[in-house]
Amino acid sequence: MVRAGFQWMFLILGTVIGAGYASGRELWQFFGHESVLAIGLFSVLFSFCCYVIMSVSYSKKSIHYRPVLEQLIGPRLSVVFDLLIILYLFSTTVVMLAGGGATLHTFRIPYWIGVLFIVVLLVVLFLWDVEGMISMNAFVIPILVLLLLFVLFVFMQDHIQQFPLDFRNQKNWPSAFTFTALNILPLVAVLSAVGNQIRRKGEILIASIGSGLVLGGISLLYNQSLISIANEIMLYEIPLFGILKHYPYFWVLIMSILLWIAIYTTAASGVFGIISRFRKHVQLPLWMMSALLLIFMMPLTTFGFSTLIAVLYPIYGIVNLYILAAILLQPFMKRSKSLQ
Repeated sequence: MVRAGFQWMFLILGTVIGAGYASGRELWQFFGHESVLAIGLFSVLFSFCCYVIMSVSYSKKSIHYRPVLEQLIGPRLSVVFDLLIILYLFSTTVVMLAGGGATLHTFRIPYWIGVLFIVVLLVVLFLWDVEGMISMNAFVIPILVLLLLFVLFVFMQDHIQQFPLDFRNQKNWPSAFTFTALNILPLVAVLSAVGNQIRRKGEILIASIGSGLVLGGISLLYNQSLISIANEIMLYEIPLFGILKHYPYFWVLIMSILLWIAIYTTAASGVFGIISRFRKHVQLPLWMMSALLLIFMMPLTTFGFSTLIAVLYPIYGIVNLYILAAILLQPFMKRSKSLQ
């Protein structure tokens, strides 16, 4: 039970710790100053959401997110939200493929070779079906988390006097809800696909509480590190490199690889969410479904997705907040139905 619980925890962390999070950009955008309470509240909300999503997935023995979506928001709305989730997963995966190619291009690897490399690795991952996704996260995510924690701890020791922890002014607490909502759609898509693999309720408790504590701890440490270089962050597109500016080039190289891994895990989560949604309707192995999907996506990495994202992401923001509200209310709705 404990081992399985940790497997699900790493699956959750792999879904959430994408390039935006690992680079520090998401954390700085949502938190920053006066956010200790916000991060603590986010940790609790995140654990609760994971628990509810996994519990519904477990009770439905789901292999994709549609049954879970129907439970959370009803059959009618789930039709619309189903389409929006597919568009969300598709667009973010295309962006991750482009990001993977662009990252390797900084090492003088041709862009298309970089895109093809990440595509091949994604197809290979699904040769082992769902187990490939679970095993990959169980192997990669602990390394990613430990590397990130090591860099942050070393930075904290060197700048211990610049780590402000003021518990009096905590005006940014509402950001806990928006940051939790940011991660809802991919969590629903991925965790709903493994409902039939969960064996005991104890696994859900370990995974949800563990992922909330790990993410909360990293987020607090990372955010306080960013606050200590707040005046310099605007100079860096990737805030993590502001923390690394006095480190040897070796560490910049290692963390660049870390960012690429974060891009890969995010792309894997997107592909997994889409192909698990259609696996009942398409009688093909997961690796073949992923290959066909990724071949279709590859040419789209050259298009200007900034316009598409500018239109879709505000809609996703509303969708995320709505589903977050439905998840938070789910235990109360369930109780009211049982009393009727």
